[in-house]
Amino acid sequence: MKSLTDILEHRISRAIEKVTGQPDCPALVGISKNSKFGDYQANGVMAAAKKLKTNPRQLAEKIIAQLELDDICEAPEIAGPGFINLRIKDSFLTEHLLEINADTHRLGIDKTDKPQTVVVDYSGPNIAKQMHVGHLRSTIIGDCICRMVEFQGHTVIRQNHIGDWGTQFGMLIAYLGEKFYAENPDGDLQSDLEKLKAFPIQNLEQFYQEAKARFDESEDFADKAREMVLRLHNQKTDTMAFWQHIVDESRSHYQPIYEQLTVTLTSEDERGESFYADKLADVVEVLKQKELAVKSEGAMCVFPEGFLNKEGDPLPFIIRKSDGAFLYATTDLAALRFRVNELKANKVIYVTDARQAQHFQMLFATAKLAGWTDDEIDLIHVTFGTMLGTDGKPFKTRTGGTVKLKDLLEEAIQRATAVVEEKNPDLSEDQKKDIAKAVGIGAVKYADYSNNRNSDYIFSFDKMLAMEGNTAPYMQYAYARIKSIERKAAGKDVDIASELAGITTLTFTDNAEKDLSKMLIRYDQAIAIAAAECRPNYLTAYLYDLAQSFSRFYNACTVLKANADQRPVRLLLCDLTARTIKHGLTELLGIKVVEQM
Repeated sequence: MKSLTDILEHRISRAIEKVTGQPDCPALVGISKNSKFGDYQANGVMAAAKKLKTNPRQLAEKIIAQLELDDICEAPEIAGPGFINLRIKDSFLTEHLLEINADTHRLGIDKTDKPQTVVVDYSGPNIAKQMHVGHLRSTIIGDCICRMVEFQGHTVIRQNHIGDWGTQFGMLIAYLGEKFYAENPDGDLQSDLEKLKAFPIQNLEQFYQEAKARFDESEDFADKAREMVLRLHNQKTDTMAFWQHIVDESRSHYQPIYEQLTVTLTSEDERGESFYADKLADVVEVLKQKELAVKSEGAMCVFPEGFLNKEGDPLPFIIRKSDGAFLYATTDLAALRFRVNELKANKVIYVTDARQAQHFQMLFATAKLAGWTDDEIDLIHVTFGTMLGTDGKPFKTRTGGTVKLKDLLEEAIQRATAVVEEKNPDLSEDQKKDIAKAVGIGAVKYADYSNNRNSDYIFSFDKMLAMEGNTAPYMQYAYARIKSIERKAAGKDVDIASELAGITTLTFTDNAEKDLSKMLIRYDQAIAIAAAECRPNYLTAYLYDLAQSFSRFYNACTVLKANADQRPVRLLLCDLTARTIKHGLTELLGIKVVEQM
């Protein structure tokens, strides 16, 4: 089932082309800002009239005469200089609602008929360091993009580009070796790998800091660390075993956070910097052969056109330092080349903060110069702003330190627990625990999603846990409230699901029923726009509007005491609203709902 906006756009554009003889005349169909003028409005006539140098209102009259919308709309009306106002027929609404009701899994939304392979690069934690609050936005925005694009019917390949390579690993491996052999003086990694696997790194941050302190204080240790870097690059068995253990231990810290956030990343989605280590030299060599990489002050650089430094000189994209070391740019070029050539990506989406904008602009430009991408492959950098504290500065602990993501989520659950205890003290402990986790984690995620991702936003537990406004608790309560209505409507002897499945005709008796119906059939359009723009806030805005529309409907229309003629449509509207909210929250935003709050 195509979106209603798409259907209207297609038919009106066809009528404009028929009247004007001009191809590619967009109808520019949008939802009316004021419902008294109709449900949708086509604004494309003015542009067509300007192109033809004719009167737009007269042109609109000719276009209306050619429109074939009788199955969808009442008679179109012309407003102002040539706007075409459209009001949806009750018969179309009811037919649409029944189609949505019959489709349990997709709510009547078709998959794309042009599926693509979309690679999404997001999260990217650093090995041997705990995830901090700065990882939150990339992780959850990237996950939402994956969910929406996947729901549309595209093949999504998630890529967690973890920082698991580089000179710092010499230091970490050397320190782990010291600690391991101190406890296992006769240890032999060739025959005793199980002992290493059972050797935990309890505190990643402390482990990293201790290793760094040893590196700074001891020249002998620093020499050992440099030796470990060389052994790592040569993939010596014992060194690789220590490296793998550090990676595995780090994963045991960040994977539970993904699960707590209901993020869909798994260990199989990891393709870190180490994966590309043996591909970096070839990247440089190919760019040299193409005469794109040149030496500048001893370093190998590409100078894509249009990038200048503060002095107005060409800005280098450095791919190998003067000492021979490779950089992020080299790894990112190798990754992009792999994603296009091996993963067969039609589109690659990178989700990072806005400070990396120039890096990705230069990356995309360099890849295009090299012929590794072309206009058929979409390269998109999805940027986001900074999470701020209530003081308007980047979010920190009270002592000025970086906020660990694990601590942030635990505090969210604790605060939600207090709210649940206050609102529902009679619930069982297990119910309180489940609700607090769903509300606490959901509040953090929804607060982020509901903001324009390009904007900085102030992190406030009080606001995000509020039961009013566009918050997760409000949306979760809206869902739980409808489920409560359905339970009351069912009583002891009525199977609501069977009753709803058996509905074949619907009759509206109140305008509030129609208004809610019109909101429900716009869900597909909300997903399409949010996915196309990679903006979860478009989806949260729709869900909030839907919940408010339901409140107006419920205040205007009796459900539990509705008569036999009114009951089917009102129960169905309740159920479809609940299903849509649940689908949007759980399937697309990764936020759990609860049946009772």
